[in-house]
Amino acid sequence: MKLVVVSAGLSTPSSTRLLADRLAAAVHRHTPVDVRVVEVRDLAVEIAHASTNGFPSKELAAAQGAVAEADGLIVVTPVFSASYSGLFKSFFDVLERDALAGKPVLIAATGGSARHSLVLEHALRPLFAHLRAVVVPTGVYAASEDWGAEGLAERIERAAGELAALMPVTAARPEPGGVVPFAERLAALGGGR
Repeated sequence: MKLVVVSAGLSTPSSTRLLADRLAAAVHRHTPVDVRVVEVRDLAVEIAHASTNGFPSKELAAAQGAVAEADGLIVVTPVFSASYSGLFKSFFDVLERDALAGKPVLIAATGGSARHSLVLEHALRPLFAHLRAVVVPTGVYAASEDWGAEGLAERIERAAGELAALMPVTAARPEPGGVVPFAERLAALGGGR
């Protein structure tokens, strides 16, 4: 299965990328996945051009294609002004309209303090609901004080397990217009014997 990680960290190294990598590794512990990381920072100019002229560059088109073909996504943004970063949002603005429809997504964010943890519920979850993605119940927020502290590893594992459980179900979904027999759908959910 294909897992795409969209990381919107702006520096190198980045706590946003660190969280993204830990989440991807946790998903891989639950189910074998091929991981591709999209560093939004590296596509900033291409995103701006696609926003103004409607045509993605080869690099941006490859990233968009990876997202569209993924069986699951992990999306991680730093918090700016109590919300996701503008570059993060701009990347999702230039995706094809139905690219995330029905796709399982694990939302995560990093910030300087725990005061911004509601960004998951007030910014990220509504954004991905609007894009018709299937957002896993557990989002992961990591404040500066969370690194090395008790609780972060458990939240990462719980969220990764939820994403890993949804990925095979959506990977088995039919192409638009196709029909999957009930027995196949049941087996994909683990209910077939």
